[in-house]
Amino acid sequence: MKVSTTSILAAMALPMIHAAKPKNYVFFLPDGYGPASETFARDYANYVDDAIVKLAVDDLAIGLVRTKASDTLVTDSAAAATAYACGIKTYNGAIGVDDNYLPCGTILEAAKLNGYLTGLVVTSRITHASPAGFATHVYDRDMEAEIADQLVGYSHPLGRVVDIMMGGGKCFFLPQSDEDSCREDDVDLWSIAEKTYDWTMTSSREAFDNLRNGESGDLPFAFIPTSSHMAYEADRDPQSEPSLTEMAITALNLLDRKAKEQETGFFLFLEASRIDHAGHGHDPIAHLFDILEYNRAMLAVKQWIDDHEDTALLSAADHECGGLTLGVPDYAWYPSVLTQAEHTSEHYAAVYKDIVHFNSTEAQRESLIVDRVFGDYGIYNVTPKEIAGLVTANSAAIFLGELLSARAGINWSTLGHTAVDISLFGYGLNTEKMVGNYENIEVGHFMAAELGLKLKDVTGQLQTNESFVTSIQPNVKAKKFLKRFQLEHEHDVLQARTRKH
Repeated sequence: MKVSTTSILAAMALPMIHAAKPKNYVFFLPDGYGPASETFARDYANYVDDAIVKLAVDDLAIGLVRTKASDTLVTDSAAAATAYACGIKTYNGAIGVDDNYLPCGTILEAAKLNGYLTGLVVTSRITHASPAGFATHVYDRDMEAEIADQLVGYSHPLGRVVDIMMGGGKCFFLPQSDEDSCREDDVDLWSIAEKTYDWTMTSSREAFDNLRNGESGDLPFAFIPTSSHMAYEADRDPQSEPSLTEMAITALNLLDRKAKEQETGFFLFLEASRIDHAGHGHDPIAHLFDILEYNRAMLAVKQWIDDHEDTALLSAADHECGGLTLGVPDYAWYPSVLTQAEHTSEHYAAVYKDIVHFNSTEAQRESLIVDRVFGDYGIYNVTPKEIAGLVTANSAAIFLGELLSARAGINWSTLGHTAVDISLFGYGLNTEKMVGNYENIEVGHFMAAELGLKLKDVTGQLQTNESFVTSIQPNVKAKKFLKRFQLEHEHDVLQARTRKH
């Protein structure tokens, strides 16, 4: 897919220097976006535009962030989100709780209790680890039904703390009797949110468009158009799903308009969620186009701040994902290889699955696979070994992604995360104070201080609610599982150290 990137490339000024405090704060998390991801997308942009250009974020770089969790040097999204939101280190899998499974007050909750408006806008499920870490409290990130309950205010001890939600994950708001439900109970959270907590709940693109970029609409408002995650940018159907940029600007305008009516400010969490998913899947096309969309959104937010100088922006990933390396082997890195694909490897894996079930001869099916799977994904001169590899692959999507990556000179060292420091970007009031290298918890502390929020007060309020604290404690079976997981991790670390020495 050879497309112009001119609209997302920018010559940007360094962060503005002011003595005042911001009234509004935006924290933008590009999930799984490591330093190599930025180079990857920039090199592609340079090739497509045949010029030396920068990405929108390049001139916003102010520092680095260290990402370790309390139980491992390689964090997951849950522990990282909790670090940013609560300003504490915790274990992988923890959502808004500390190492003792006690709830910690988040910056979003503190903002809400201090009269601010709040929002969560993501491209993953809205119940996924990163958004959940800013507004809910569970001991295991996979407890997405419980996360959904808390997001709408149904079981949150502070009541409703979120004013805008945009993202996927509708299945966790539907009762198990609904064929699209992911829940294991009969709670119709969608209806409860509307009838009890005054949410406007919609999955309609038309309803989203009726917000008119935030110039219309009331709060609280939830736009949840997909059952699970929203589509990768390369696969997105604009007739049914808006882009991350569209959602971000709509949320900013809606929050700003309502905040001015109430003479207050707002805190908005944004996430380019699926950059990470592409890293897990070793799909260079999905990774690339979600990175480019993140840059479009960052440019749009930066320009919005230019017109709203009482707003500040910090952006940092939670961790790197995939161990992305460019130029493997022997200095070979060819962005040109990536210009032919129209969709992601996930899309072409689905095409492959359909072809396998066609009522046709084996030769006809193989011809279709070569043309409509390999060819349309940009993999040419396919060998019989590669065709056989697709047939026997545990994951057709990962197989295709790795094959295209190899042709482009891209290597992925892991299907998981890595421990490398990630980039910190900033723009607006006082963000120059964050120049340097920081622990992720320090980013959270800084934002809270800029808004005059005391996270410890919220933590105290949560922890004195005995019934809630008891309700979120893992049972004996869950504690044994969590302990076994921790011990297995510690054993792996010990073994690695033994091999090293």
